Amino acid sequence: MHDLHAALGATFTDFAGWSMPVRYTSELDEHHAVRKAAGLFDLTHMGEIELSGPEVGRALDYALVGEPSKIAIGRARYSMLVHETGGILDDLIVYRLGATEYLVVANAGNAQLVCATLRDRIDGYAVTVSDACDDWALLAVQGPQSAAIVAELADVDVKTLKYYGIDPAGLAGHAVLLARTGYTGEDGFEIYCRPADAADLWKALTEAGTGYGLQPCGLACRDTLRLEAGMPLYGQELTTRTTPFDAGQGRIVVFDKPGGFVGEAALAIRRAEGPRQKLVGLTTGGRRAPRTGYAVLDVESGDVIGEITSGALSPSLGYPVAMAYVPADYAGTEVLVDVRGTQVRGSITPLPFYRRQV
Repeated sequence: MHDLHAALGATFTDFAGWSMPVRYTSELDEHHAVRKAAGLFDLTHMGEIELSGPEVGRALDYALVGEPSKIAIGRARYSMLVHETGGILDDLIVYRLGATEYLVVANAGNAQLVCATLRDRIDGYAVTVSDACDDWALLAVQGPQSAAIVAELADVDVKTLKYYGIDPAGLAGHAVLLARTGYTGEDGFEIYCRPADAADLWKALTEAGTGYGLQPCGLACRDTLRLEAGMPLYGQELTTRTTPFDAGQGRIVVFDKPGGFVGEAALAIRRAEGPRQKLVGLTTGGRRAPRTGYAVLDVESGDVIGEITSGALSPSLGYPVAMAYVPADYAGTEVLVDVRGTQVRGSITPLPFYRRQV
């Protein structure tokens, strides 16, 4: 895949030990392609962990904050792995492939940690945990034309695949797992395939997408797309210093499961007391975007009250957007952001900044 990306003119960066395409032409063009037509991403850096066995549902219920045992076969849920203190170790997608088979997808930099932690927590259950990172490649087609493009190659009716669904399928003659998920705020499909098939599938998708405006897309536009969609990123919005409640994800935490779960006691306290901080959206004027680590100040006193976690000039909206943590009891609707020594007024805005047209 690396040679294929290089031939397309990709600029690369090191990401969690992978040499990943940042952009092929212009990150703005790639961003707009996903919003208006479709983009093709290589996401093989993501980490896959396979779990199977008669007690796999109960074991995952104990290991994660959600309740994977209640996921229907062929469906998926967003979940988190937390520390005993309630801090977030990683956010995950959990797919149920069969009655006793699950696929857990972790962020690239955390894949080994997640696999080791799951093995430790599931010890004693009748479950096998397999590090399958080398067994899968992952491509994604995202954007309003994605269903039409995938339909050109699929041997199943992609229109019937529900959001957060996954099914075995044939795609351009290759056996894949076809999921309707994504990280861009648009409709889209993630294609789990064998590594030996990835280049052929990339070429087939590129050819099928020629008449639909499909473009290859890199990590740079993926970050602006997910930011506009208000989707948190591990290492920025999500860390061991934050809990699901801080990040506005308390709804995914399931209490009072049989057998409990790791971190339940700490999260129960946080739920009762309320989070100490909250993740908010911010918009600012001008063209200078707040960036990660910039201080957020109270508009009246000038005191530092928080920090920007992600920020960029929104290509879709035309003005700067950002996410930040501020005190949970902060009631103001205006703040100041220290942008390289200049205090810029910002407005607290509901997330997401962008919603796709249905």
